Amino acid sequence: MSLANLAKPQKLSPGDKVAVVSPSWGGAGQFPHRYEAGKRQLTETFNVQVVDMPHATKPAAWVAQNPKARAEDVMAAFADPSIKAVITAIGGDDSIRLLPHLDLNVITDNPKIFMGYSDTTILHFACLTAGLSSFYGPAIMAGFGENGGIFPYMEQAVRKCLFSNDPVGEVPAAAEWTVEMLDWAKPELQSQKRKLQPALGRTCLQGSGKVQGRLIGGCIDVLPMLVGTSIWPDSDMFDDAILFIETSEEGPAPDAIKRILRNLGVQGIFDRLNGILIGRPGGGVKDLRQYDRATQEVVRDEFAQPALPIMAQLDFGHTDPMCVLPYGALTEIDCDNLQFSILEPACRED
Repeated sequence: MSLANLAKPQKLSPGDKVAVVSPSWGGAGQFPHRYEAGKRQLTETFNVQVVDMPHATKPAAWVAQNPKARAEDVMAAFADPSIKAVITAIGGDDSIRLLPHLDLNVITDNPKIFMGYSDTTILHFACLTAGLSSFYGPAIMAGFGENGGIFPYMEQAVRKCLFSNDPVGEVPAAAEWTVEMLDWAKPELQSQKRKLQPALGRTCLQGSGKVQGRLIGGCIDVLPMLVGTSIWPDSDMFDDAILFIETSEEGPAPDAIKRILRNLGVQGIFDRLNGILIGRPGGGVKDLRQYDRATQEVVRDEFAQPALPIMAQLDFGHTDPMCVLPYGALTEIDCDNLQFSILEPACRED
C-alpha cells in the first residue's frame, strides 16, 4: 500500500449520521456538558445527525479499563452502513491498547470519514494500514466544542475537506490563535470565548521553491508508541511524502523531540521525504520556535538534509483554530511564499 493508493471516503452531506467514539480518554463521561456542547455545535453548524456509540460516554475510569469495548465501538461505527463519518470525542494517551482488538478488514471494507487528532494518531495509522485516507483534525470536545462557538477558520476547513469533492486548495494561515484553557469542570465557562492572540506567522526553516508530496504524520509524542507495531509503515510509505508533526499539550522538552526525530532519521525516513510541516506548539510552551529549531538541528545538522523543505508555525494540532489534514492527499509546499495547498479533493462524490 502506498499513500497514493489510499481509498478516499465519501463526502458528507446534510442529514448524514456521524458517530462519536472514545478510543482513548473518557472525557465525554467526565465532562458531559462539554461533550454535549460539541455535539450541539457540530449538529447546528453542519446539519448532521450525531450518534453516540455505546461506550463513548461511559465514565472515564470505565473507559480506561476497557480498551476492547472502545475498539468494538470503532469497529461497529465503521461497519454500520447508516453512519457516514466517525469522529473521536477527544484524545488521550492509550489508544495503542486498542490494536489487539481491531479488525482492520472492517475499515478496509467500509471506507468512511474518520477524524481526530493527538493520541488518535494511533488510529490514523491503523486506517493507513487498512488503506483508508483519514483526517487529522478537530474532535468533538476540542474543536467542535469550542467555547462560545466553532471558529470560522475551522468550520471552513471542515467544509472544504469533509463536505466537498472539489480540490481543497490553499490552506490559509490563521491570523489569530489561542491555547488558553478555560476549566471544563465549570459549565458556566462554556459560553465564554477564549482570548486570541496574533499569530507569529509561518516560517520556512529551510528549502526553497515548490515541492509536492503526500501527507503522513501526526502527534510526534505518539509516534514512538507505533514503532515496531503491525501498523508502523514500511519505510517506502514515506517515499516523496510530506511529513506533518506537532507536539502535545504536555509541551515535551526539545531534547525529547530530538530523540524521536533521530529515530525517524536512522530509519532513513528523512532521506525519502519531500518536505516537513510543523504545527504550532500548544500547552504551556512559551518559546514557540523551540521545536522548529530542534527539528532543523536534527534534520539539517545530524542527518545532513539542509535542502529538505521545512515549514513551521502551522495551524494544526494542539492550538485553535485548527485546519484539517487528509492523510495521503497530494500537497504542495511553496517555500518562497510561505504557502501550502492540498491539490486534490479529500473525499469522493459517491
